[in-house]
Amino acid sequence: MNKDKIIVALDVDTIKEEERLLDILSPHVKIFKVGMELFYSCGPKAIDVIKRYDREIFLDLKFHDIPNTVKNAARLVTRLGVFIFDVHAHGGSDMMKQALEGSEEEADRLGISRPRILGVSVLTSIGDHELQQIGINSSSQEQVLNLARLIKGSGLDGIVASPQEAGEIRKNMGEDFLIVTPGVRPEGMQKQDQKRTATPEEAMKIGADYIVIGRPVTRAKDPAKVIDDLG
Repeated sequence: MNKDKIIVALDVDTIKEEERLLDILSPHVKIFKVGMELFYSCGPKAIDVIKRYDREIFLDLKFHDIPNTVKNAARLVTRLGVFIFDVHAHGGSDMMKQALEGSEEEADRLGISRPRILGVSVLTSIGDHELQQIGINSSSQEQVLNLARLIKGSGLDGIVASPQEAGEIRKNMGEDFLIVTPGVRPEGMQKQDQKRTATPEEAMKIGADYIVIGRPVTRAKDPAKVIDDLG
């Protein structure tokens, strides 16, 4: 598989551990994901560390708030120079449009390209039962497709969705709609708290543009070998 399509999730909470993983993995991987754990612990410094390794960043903070707050957050994130960031699609179309507007305005002001902005659909840890608990009677696949249409209609670049929905998203949203799939587990590895998963090969074959892999790589005895084995 094309290793440029792999995003490794740096789910650690210290710069020291981040640097250890980057020392090992940056020769093999071009894009690293910074999520809540690392960002809330270390702040923008975590972004600067990845830049020192000349690698791209997916900032995965899943903004979900009133439109004006998300617009301002998107403006600030754009200043960080990340490749991708995301917002929760359940925040609605107005919120997503404001995120796009804030990022575009800031990118224009700075004379840079804006980040790609993704809408988070249904978390890979959630199944139909959990959706029913929060009052959504659609199946997870139906809900993801509903949100995909909302995301595209709001002008965002693509979606974060499980690999199990990637094929239907691609079929319905077209080739120019970016699909990033977490919940990816190499063959034989435990799902852990993920429910809607696939192997990396399955995810790419179904239609994903990028796959996100975290613990199966970062907690392995030999993280680089896990990446190499994917090729």
